[in-house]
Amino acid sequence: MRTCGTPPVVCFPFIGDLIGGSHMSALGLIRNIPRSQFTPLVVLHHTDGPVADLFRREGIDFEAAPVSNRLKRADARNGTAVLNVARTLPALVKFLRAKNATIVHTNDGRTHLVWGFAARLAGSKHLWHHRGDTSSFGLRRVAPWLPNRVVAVSKFASPRPGLFSAAGKCSVVHSPFDVMKMISVERQDARKMVLAEIGCPPETKLLGYVGTLVDRKRPILFVEALAALRRLAPEIKFAGLFFGNALNGLDDAARSRAKALGVADCIHFMGFRYPGEPWIAGLDALLVTAVNEPLGRTLVEAMLLGTPVIATDSGGNPEVVEDGETGMLVRPDDPDEFAKACLALFNNSAYHDHMVETARIEARVRFSVERHVHAITSVYEELIGTTVFSFLRGQPDKL
Repeated sequence: MRTCGTPPVVCFPFIGDLIGGSHMSALGLIRNIPRSQFTPLVVLHHTDGPVADLFRREGIDFEAAPVSNRLKRADARNGTAVLNVARTLPALVKFLRAKNATIVHTNDGRTHLVWGFAARLAGSKHLWHHRGDTSSFGLRRVAPWLPNRVVAVSKFASPRPGLFSAAGKCSVVHSPFDVMKMISVERQDARKMVLAEIGCPPETKLLGYVGTLVDRKRPILFVEALAALRRLAPEIKFAGLFFGNALNGLDDAARSRAKALGVADCIHFMGFRYPGEPWIAGLDALLVTAVNEPLGRTLVEAMLLGTPVIATDSGGNPEVVEDGETGMLVRPDDPDEFAKACLALFNNSAYHDHMVETARIEARVRFSVERHVHAITSVYEELIGTTVFSFLRGQPDKL
Protein backbone atom coordinates (compact mmCIF):
# COMPACT_ATOMS: atom_id res chain seq x y z
CA MET A 1 0.00 0.00 0.00
CA ARG A 2 1.06 3.57 -0.58
CA THR A 3 2.59 5.32 2.42
CA CYS A 4 0.49 8.13 3.85
CA GLY A 5 1.52 11.52 2.50
CA THR A 6 3.57 10.22 -0.43
CA PRO A 7 2.56 10.71 -4.08
CA PRO A 8 1.37 7.61 -5.95
CA VAL A 9 4.04 5.76 -7.94
CA VAL A 10 3.53 5.49 -11.70
CA CYS A 11 5.63 2.73 -13.23
CA PHE A 12 6.82 3.21 -16.85
CA PRO A 13 8.31 -0.09 -18.10
CA PHE A 14 10.08 -0.41 -21.48
CA ILE A 15 10.95 -3.75 -23.06
CA GLY A 16 12.50 -2.99 -26.46
CA ASP A 17 15.87 -1.46 -27.30
CA LEU A 18 15.01 0.50 -30.45
CA ILE A 19 14.15 4.17 -29.90
CA GLY A 20 10.77 5.20 -31.28
CA GLY A 21 8.13 7.83 -30.89
CA SER A 22 6.74 6.11 -27.80
CA HIS A 23 10.01 6.70 -25.95
CA MET A 24 10.13 10.38 -26.92
CA SER A 25 6.53 10.98 -25.91
CA ALA A 26 6.86 9.09 -22.65
CA LEU A 27 10.07 10.96 -21.89
CA GLY A 28 8.26 14.29 -22.22
CA LEU A 29 5.59 13.10 -19.78
CA ILE A 30 8.07 11.61 -17.28
CA ARG A 31 10.22 14.74 -17.26
CA ASN A 32 7.27 17.08 -16.67
CA ILE A 33 4.91 15.08 -14.47
CA PRO A 34 4.25 17.02 -11.23
CA ARG A 35 6.36 15.34 -8.53
CA SER A 36 4.01 16.70 -5.89
CA GLN A 37 1.26 14.54 -7.40
CA PHE A 38 3.03 11.48 -8.83
CA THR A 39 6.38 9.72 -8.55
CA PRO A 40 7.54 8.24 -11.89
CA LEU A 41 9.41 4.93 -11.83
CA VAL A 42 11.14 4.06 -15.12
CA VAL A 43 12.00 0.38 -15.60
CA LEU A 44 14.13 -0.89 -18.48
CA HIS A 45 14.63 -4.49 -19.59
CA HIS A 46 17.76 -3.36 -21.47
CA THR A 47 19.99 -1.17 -19.32
CA ASP A 48 22.63 -0.84 -22.05
CA GLY A 49 21.95 0.40 -25.55
CA PRO A 50 20.08 3.24 -27.28
CA VAL A 51 17.04 3.45 -25.00
CA ALA A 52 19.11 3.47 -21.80
CA ASP A 53 21.47 6.02 -23.36
CA LEU A 54 18.51 8.25 -24.22
CA PHE A 55 17.24 8.31 -20.66
CA ARG A 56 20.75 8.90 -19.31
CA ARG A 57 21.25 11.86 -21.65
CA GLU A 58 17.96 13.34 -20.50
CA GLY A 59 18.83 12.88 -16.83
CA ILE A 60 16.00 10.40 -16.21
CA ASP A 61 16.79 7.77 -13.55
CA PHE A 62 15.75 4.20 -14.24
CA GLU A 63 15.90 0.76 -12.68
CA ALA A 64 16.59 -2.60 -14.25
CA ALA A 65 13.64 -4.92 -14.64
CA PRO A 66 13.77 -7.83 -12.20
CA VAL A 67 13.66 -10.38 -15.02
CA SER A 68 14.70 -10.44 -18.67
CA ASN A 69 12.13 -10.48 -21.45
CA ARG A 70 12.28 -12.79 -24.47
CA LEU A 71 9.03 -11.80 -26.13
CA LYS A 72 9.57 -10.65 -29.71
CA ARG A 73 7.10 -8.66 -31.79
CA ALA A 74 6.26 -11.68 -33.92
CA ASP A 75 5.35 -13.74 -30.84
CA ALA A 76 2.27 -11.72 -29.90
CA ARG A 77 -0.22 -14.11 -31.51
CA ASN A 78 1.27 -17.49 -30.62
CA GLY A 79 1.96 -19.63 -27.58
CA THR A 80 5.38 -18.07 -27.08
CA ALA A 81 3.70 -14.97 -25.68
CA VAL A 82 1.79 -17.01 -23.10
CA LEU A 83 4.94 -18.84 -22.00
CA ASN A 84 6.93 -15.63 -21.75
CA VAL A 85 4.25 -13.89 -19.66
CA ALA A 86 3.98 -16.92 -17.38
CA ARG A 87 7.77 -17.02 -16.93
CA THR A 88 8.15 -13.36 -16.03
CA LEU A 89 4.91 -12.84 -14.10
CA PRO A 90 5.96 -13.79 -10.53
CA ALA A 91 9.03 -11.52 -10.54
CA LEU A 92 7.15 -8.56 -12.04
CA VAL A 93 4.26 -8.87 -9.59
CA LYS A 94 6.70 -8.99 -6.68
CA PHE A 95 8.55 -5.96 -8.08
CA LEU A 96 5.38 -3.84 -8.47
CA ARG A 97 4.23 -4.67 -4.95
CA ALA A 98 7.66 -3.88 -3.51
CA LYS A 99 7.68 -0.52 -5.29
CA ASN A 100 4.10 0.29 -4.23
CA ALA A 101 3.23 0.99 -7.88
CA THR A 102 -0.24 2.50 -7.99
CA ILE A 103 -0.36 2.74 -11.80
CA VAL A 104 1.49 0.87 -14.55
CA HIS A 105 1.66 2.99 -17.71
CA THR A 106 2.67 0.89 -20.73
CA ASN A 107 3.62 2.30 -24.12
CA ASP A 108 4.01 -0.52 -26.66
CA GLY A 109 2.58 -3.89 -27.58
CA ARG A 110 4.93 -6.26 -25.79
CA THR A 111 4.96 -4.11 -22.65
CA HIS A 112 1.13 -3.95 -22.62
CA LEU A 113 0.98 -7.72 -22.51
CA VAL A 114 3.84 -8.60 -20.15
CA TRP A 115 3.33 -5.81 -17.62
CA GLY A 116 -0.45 -5.62 -17.97
CA PHE A 117 -0.95 -9.07 -16.45
CA ALA A 118 1.55 -8.22 -13.70
CA ALA A 119 -0.34 -5.02 -12.89
CA ARG A 120 -3.60 -6.95 -12.56
CA LEU A 121 -2.12 -9.45 -10.11
CA ALA A 122 -0.19 -6.82 -8.16
CA GLY A 123 -3.30 -4.74 -7.61
CA SER A 124 -2.00 -1.81 -9.69
CA LYS A 125 -4.12 0.13 -12.15
CA HIS A 126 -3.07 -0.34 -15.78
CA LEU A 127 -3.04 2.43 -18.40
CA TRP A 128 -2.53 1.10 -21.95
CA HIS A 129 -1.13 3.91 -24.14
CA HIS A 130 -1.94 2.91 -27.70
CA ARG A 131 0.31 4.27 -30.46
CA GLY A 132 -0.46 1.76 -33.21
CA ASP A 133 -3.39 1.42 -35.58
CA THR A 134 -6.75 -0.15 -34.89
CA SER A 135 -5.90 -3.41 -36.66
CA SER A 136 -3.42 -4.47 -33.98
CA PHE A 137 -4.23 -7.78 -32.32
CA GLY A 138 -3.65 -6.40 -28.84
CA LEU A 139 -6.06 -3.48 -29.20
CA ARG A 140 -8.80 -5.68 -30.66
CA ARG A 141 -8.44 -8.81 -28.53
CA VAL A 142 -6.61 -7.89 -25.32
CA ALA A 143 -7.32 -4.22 -24.57
CA PRO A 144 -11.09 -4.77 -24.08
CA TRP A 145 -10.45 -6.75 -20.88
CA LEU A 146 -6.86 -6.36 -19.62
CA PRO A 147 -6.20 -2.63 -18.90
CA ASN A 148 -8.28 -0.32 -16.73
CA ARG A 149 -8.00 2.52 -19.22
CA VAL A 150 -6.74 3.06 -22.78
CA VAL A 151 -5.28 6.27 -24.15
CA ALA A 152 -4.88 6.61 -27.93
CA VAL A 153 -2.68 9.18 -29.67
CA SER A 154 -5.34 9.97 -32.30
CA LYS A 155 -8.90 9.22 -33.30
CA PHE A 156 -7.52 6.97 -36.02
CA ALA A 157 -5.63 4.95 -33.40
CA SER A 158 -8.67 4.58 -31.14
CA PRO A 159 -10.54 1.26 -30.87
CA ARG A 160 -13.71 1.01 -32.93
CA PRO A 161 -16.98 0.59 -30.99
CA GLY A 162 -18.48 -2.88 -30.82
CA LEU A 163 -19.74 -5.62 -28.53
CA PHE A 164 -16.18 -6.55 -27.58
CA SER A 165 -14.22 -3.30 -27.68
CA ALA A 166 -12.07 -1.01 -25.54
CA ALA A 167 -13.78 2.06 -27.02
CA GLY A 168 -15.77 2.74 -23.86
CA LYS A 169 -12.65 3.19 -21.73
CA CYS A 170 -10.51 5.02 -24.30
CA SER A 171 -9.51 8.70 -24.41
CA VAL A 172 -7.62 10.53 -27.17
CA VAL A 173 -4.55 12.43 -25.95
CA HIS A 174 -2.12 13.81 -28.52
CA SER A 175 1.59 13.27 -27.94
CA PRO A 176 3.62 16.03 -26.23
CA PHE A 177 6.19 18.31 -27.83
CA ASP A 178 8.65 20.74 -26.28
CA VAL A 179 7.34 23.87 -27.99
CA MET A 180 9.91 26.25 -26.51
CA LYS A 181 12.77 23.97 -27.53
CA MET A 182 11.47 23.93 -31.12
CA ILE A 183 11.15 27.72 -31.24
CA SER A 184 14.79 28.17 -30.25
CA VAL A 185 16.19 26.23 -33.25
CA GLU A 186 17.73 28.53 -35.88
CA ARG A 187 16.69 27.22 -39.29
CA GLN A 188 19.42 28.89 -41.36
CA ASP A 189 22.16 27.48 -39.13
CA ALA A 190 20.49 24.08 -39.24
CA ARG A 191 20.34 24.14 -43.03
CA LYS A 192 24.02 25.03 -43.28
CA MET A 193 24.82 22.13 -40.96
CA VAL A 194 22.92 19.65 -43.14
CA LEU A 195 24.49 20.95 -46.35
CA ALA A 196 27.97 20.71 -44.84
CA GLU A 197 27.30 17.17 -43.64
CA ILE A 198 26.33 15.91 -47.11
CA GLY A 199 28.65 18.20 -49.09
CA CYS A 200 26.04 19.94 -51.25
CA PRO A 201 25.89 23.56 -52.49
CA PRO A 202 23.49 26.14 -50.93
CA GLU A 203 20.94 25.97 -53.76
CA THR A 204 20.23 22.29 -53.06
CA LYS A 205 16.67 21.57 -51.95
CA LEU A 206 16.74 19.28 -48.90
CA LEU A 207 13.94 16.72 -48.68
CA GLY A 208 13.73 14.45 -45.67
CA TYR A 209 12.37 11.10 -44.54
CA VAL A 210 12.54 10.96 -40.73
CA GLY A 211 11.77 7.75 -38.87
CA THR A 212 12.65 4.08 -38.70
CA LEU A 213 12.81 2.44 -42.12
CA VAL A 214 9.89 0.03 -41.89
CA ASP A 215 7.41 -1.00 -44.55
CA ARG A 216 4.47 0.97 -43.12
CA LYS A 217 6.46 4.20 -43.38
CA ARG A 218 7.14 3.51 -47.09
CA PRO A 219 10.86 4.31 -47.46
CA ILE A 220 10.79 2.96 -51.02
CA LEU A 221 8.03 5.44 -51.87
CA PHE A 222 10.31 8.23 -50.66
CA VAL A 223 12.90 7.11 -53.22
CA GLU A 224 10.25 6.90 -55.94
CA ALA A 225 9.02 10.40 -55.09
CA LEU A 226 12.53 11.77 -55.59
CA ALA A 227 12.76 9.97 -58.92
CA ALA A 228 9.42 11.51 -59.95
CA LEU A 229 10.69 14.96 -58.94
CA ARG A 230 13.78 14.52 -61.09
CA ARG A 231 11.62 13.43 -64.02
CA LEU A 232 9.20 16.36 -63.66
CA ALA A 233 11.80 19.03 -62.91
CA PRO A 234 15.31 17.91 -63.97
CA GLU A 235 16.64 21.44 -63.52
CA ILE A 236 16.12 21.39 -59.73
CA LYS A 237 19.06 20.25 -57.64
CA PHE A 238 17.88 18.35 -54.57
CA ALA A 239 19.02 15.83 -51.99
CA GLY A 240 16.95 13.18 -50.25
CA LEU A 241 17.94 12.36 -46.67
CA PHE A 242 16.96 9.30 -44.68
CA PHE A 243 17.10 9.93 -40.93
CA GLY A 244 16.52 6.76 -38.93
CA ASN A 245 17.59 3.17 -38.40
CA ALA A 246 16.45 0.41 -40.74
CA LEU A 247 14.65 -2.86 -40.08
CA ASN A 248 14.46 -5.97 -42.28
CA GLY A 249 17.06 -4.68 -44.75
CA LEU A 250 14.91 -1.81 -46.02
CA ASP A 251 17.94 0.47 -46.26
CA ASP A 252 19.49 -1.93 -48.78
CA ALA A 253 16.16 -2.18 -50.61
CA ALA A 254 15.97 1.63 -50.79
CA ARG A 255 19.53 1.80 -52.16
CA SER A 256 18.71 -0.77 -54.82
CA ARG A 257 15.56 1.07 -55.84
CA ALA A 258 17.41 4.38 -55.98
CA LYS A 259 20.05 2.87 -58.21
CA ALA A 260 17.43 1.37 -60.52
CA LEU A 261 15.63 4.73 -60.82
CA GLY A 262 18.82 6.71 -61.36
CA VAL A 263 18.67 8.80 -58.17
CA ALA A 264 21.27 7.03 -56.04
CA ASP A 265 23.55 10.05 -56.42
CA CYS A 266 21.19 12.34 -54.52
CA ILE A 267 20.19 10.08 -51.61
CA HIS A 268 21.96 10.11 -48.25
CA PHE A 269 21.48 7.65 -45.39
CA MET A 270 22.09 9.69 -42.26
CA GLY A 271 21.21 7.10 -39.59
CA PHE A 272 19.49 7.97 -36.33
CA ARG A 273 20.35 11.49 -35.12
CA TYR A 274 19.70 12.79 -31.63
CA PRO A 275 18.53 15.37 -31.00
CA GLY A 276 16.60 15.36 -34.25
CA GLU A 277 15.26 18.91 -34.17
CA PRO A 278 18.21 20.65 -35.89
CA TRP A 279 18.19 18.12 -38.70
CA ILE A 280 14.45 18.47 -39.32
CA ALA A 281 14.75 22.26 -39.13
CA GLY A 282 17.43 22.15 -41.84
CA LEU A 283 15.07 20.55 -44.37
CA ASP A 284 13.18 22.41 -47.10
CA ALA A 285 10.35 19.88 -46.78
CA LEU A 286 9.52 16.80 -44.74
CA LEU A 287 7.95 14.02 -46.80
CA VAL A 288 5.75 11.78 -44.64
CA THR A 289 5.23 8.80 -46.93
CA ALA A 290 3.81 6.50 -44.24
CA VAL A 291 0.37 4.95 -44.47
CA ASN A 292 -1.87 4.22 -41.48
CA GLU A 293 0.45 6.21 -39.20
CA PRO A 294 -1.41 6.79 -35.89
CA LEU A 295 0.22 10.16 -35.20
CA GLY A 296 3.72 10.76 -36.55
CA ARG A 297 5.92 12.74 -34.16
CA THR A 298 8.17 14.08 -36.90
CA LEU A 299 5.18 15.60 -38.66
CA VAL A 300 4.32 17.77 -35.65
CA GLU A 301 7.99 18.52 -34.95
CA ALA A 302 8.41 19.82 -38.50
CA MET A 303 5.37 22.07 -38.11
CA LEU A 304 6.79 23.55 -34.90
CA LEU A 305 10.22 24.02 -36.48
CA GLY A 306 8.92 25.80 -39.58
CA THR A 307 9.62 22.97 -42.01
CA PRO A 308 6.80 22.44 -44.56
CA VAL A 309 5.10 19.05 -44.37
CA ILE A 310 3.91 16.93 -47.28
CA ALA A 311 2.10 13.87 -45.93
CA THR A 312 -0.13 11.06 -47.11
CA ASP A 313 -3.85 11.55 -46.64
CA SER A 314 -3.87 8.47 -44.41
CA GLY A 315 -4.06 7.38 -40.79
CA GLY A 316 -3.84 10.16 -38.23
CA ASN A 317 -2.21 12.64 -40.64
CA PRO A 318 -5.49 14.42 -41.55
CA GLU A 319 -6.12 14.97 -37.82
CA VAL A 320 -2.94 17.06 -37.70
CA VAL A 321 -2.60 18.60 -41.16
CA GLU A 322 -5.21 20.80 -42.79
CA ASP A 323 -4.49 20.47 -46.49
CA GLY A 324 -3.24 23.72 -47.99
CA GLU A 325 -3.23 25.51 -44.63
CA THR A 326 -0.87 23.75 -42.22
CA GLY A 327 0.66 21.32 -44.70
CA MET A 328 -0.13 19.34 -47.82
CA LEU A 329 -1.95 16.02 -48.00
CA VAL A 330 -1.45 13.77 -51.01
CA ARG A 331 -2.80 10.46 -52.23
CA PRO A 332 -1.01 7.52 -50.51
CA ASP A 333 1.48 5.45 -52.47
CA ASP A 334 1.63 7.98 -55.32
CA PRO A 335 5.17 9.30 -55.92
CA ASP A 336 4.04 11.78 -58.57
CA GLU A 337 1.70 13.44 -56.05
CA PHE A 338 4.62 13.99 -53.68
CA ALA A 339 6.76 15.40 -56.48
CA LYS A 340 4.04 17.81 -57.62
CA ALA A 341 3.51 18.98 -54.02
CA CYS A 342 7.25 19.70 -53.73
CA LEU A 343 7.11 21.80 -56.89
CA ALA A 344 4.09 23.73 -55.57
CA LEU A 345 6.12 24.61 -52.48
CA PHE A 346 9.24 25.56 -54.40
CA ASN A 347 7.42 27.72 -56.95
CA ASN A 348 5.16 29.78 -54.65
CA SER A 349 6.93 31.54 -51.78
CA ALA A 350 3.73 33.22 -50.51
CA TYR A 351 1.98 29.84 -50.30
CA HIS A 352 5.05 28.37 -48.55
CA ASP A 353 5.27 31.17 -45.98
CA HIS A 354 1.55 31.13 -45.18
CA MET A 355 1.59 27.38 -44.63
CA VAL A 356 4.65 27.47 -42.40
CA GLU A 357 3.34 30.22 -40.13
CA THR A 358 -0.16 28.75 -39.88
CA ALA A 359 1.29 25.33 -39.03
CA ARG A 360 3.49 26.77 -36.28
CA ILE A 361 0.61 28.57 -34.59
CA GLU A 362 -1.69 25.54 -34.79
CA ALA A 363 0.93 23.09 -33.49
CA ARG A 364 1.91 25.30 -30.55
CA VAL A 365 -1.68 25.38 -29.36
CA ARG A 366 -2.51 21.70 -29.83
CA PHE A 367 0.65 19.79 -28.97
CA SER A 368 2.28 21.41 -25.94
CA VAL A 369 3.79 19.31 -23.16
CA GLU A 370 1.63 21.13 -20.63
CA ARG A 371 -1.58 20.11 -22.37
CA HIS A 372 -0.42 16.50 -22.62
CA VAL A 373 0.65 16.26 -18.97
CA HIS A 374 -2.63 17.77 -17.80
CA ALA A 375 -4.66 15.30 -19.90
CA ILE A 376 -2.69 12.24 -18.75
CA THR A 377 -2.65 13.18 -15.08
CA SER A 378 -6.42 13.69 -15.30
CA VAL A 379 -6.68 10.08 -16.49
CA TYR A 380 -4.47 9.00 -13.57
CA GLU A 381 -6.81 10.79 -11.17
CA GLU A 382 -9.83 9.05 -12.66
CA LEU A 383 -8.05 5.71 -12.42
CA ILE A 384 -7.18 5.84 -8.75
CA GLY A 385 -9.97 8.06 -7.44
CA THR A 386 -9.91 11.43 -5.78
CA THR A 387 -9.26 9.98 -2.32
CA VAL A 388 -5.68 9.22 -3.32
CA PHE A 389 -5.04 12.97 -3.41
CA SER A 390 -6.18 13.56 0.15
CA PHE A 391 -2.56 14.03 1.22
CA LEU A 392 -2.42 17.19 -0.90
CA ARG A 393 -5.08 18.72 1.33
CA GLY A 394 -3.40 17.55 4.53
CA GLN A 395 -6.08 14.96 5.22
CA PRO A 396 -5.48 11.38 6.33
CA ASP A 397 -4.93 8.89 3.57
CA LYS A 398 -8.12 6.93 2.92
CA LEU A 399 -6.57 4.10 0.93
